[in-house]
Amino acid sequence: MAKTNKVILSACLTGAGTTKEQVPTVPTTPEEIARQVVEVAKAGAAIAHIHVRKDTVVDGVPRKDYKSMDLEMFRQAVELSEKYCAQAGVDIVLNLTTSGGEYEDEKRLRHLDELRPEMCSFDPATLNWSNSYIFENHPRFLNKLGAKVKELGIRPEFEIFDTGWIDAANYYIKKYDLPVGHYQFIMGVGAAMPGTAENLAFLVGKLPAGATWSVSGIGRAHMPMMLAGLALECDGLRVGLEDNIIYGKKPDGTKRLATNAELVERCAALCRLAGREIATAADTREILHLRGRRA
Repeated sequence: MAKTNKVILSACLTGAGTTKEQVPTVPTTPEEIARQVVEVAKAGAAIAHIHVRKDTVVDGVPRKDYKSMDLEMFRQAVELSEKYCAQAGVDIVLNLTTSGGEYEDEKRLRHLDELRPEMCSFDPATLNWSNSYIFENHPRFLNKLGAKVKELGIRPEFEIFDTGWIDAANYYIKKYDLPVGHYQFIMGVGAAMPGTAENLAFLVGKLPAGATWSVSGIGRAHMPMMLAGLALECDGLRVGLEDNIIYGKKPDGTKRLATNAELVERCAALCRLAGREIATAADTREILHLRGRRA
């Protein structure tokens, strides 16, 4: 497919770590997530990247809204998102996480079988995240994930945190005969690739012919990576409270917290200033060769 002028905006609403103590508007229940899926769709997002949370006990300590791969939480978030989007007359592609962490392989896969999303994340390597914990993606799991997305026709979004991750993604693409990759560069995580224009240009130069790519900057790399992505003719931009909670500064110099919808709206405005169009969900299905929504 020829290069398009349209930019796919992806909203990562929740993530695994952003808390309500940090930013009160982060959605953590299926109801909150679904309501914000509608909001970001109205703001211009074509993809909503979904994590779920659940109250639990960790090492004997009760934890509220803790990161989870709970199937029922995913089911509720997806079904409510579909319901509310239909009621509001908006369309969006749902991209469910398979995120690394201390979960059994089956817990990271079962929502794919049950819910059949159009897209899912695919982290093809392991990282010492911000030098604080292991973001584990064992080859044992990645082989299961590769086979699963092939079987179900789910489009993987390969999350790329560092240079070698592109080669790792290409390995699984070839092994499981997957479509040419869609790569999501996530820049600025500690112990991974810093979020600079130079680093992004280097990564983009390593992509295979026909690939599509998007970029997100973590924290302070948020705005620089949007601008660098547009300068390098990105196919997509990712924003949201998973990656960045600060919108800017107030007149008194203190930080102003963001909302997911605000981040999408600003991203869309920057794209238009750069002469780019905003991709709809229908455009995104065509650009990324998605199979369409489940029946």
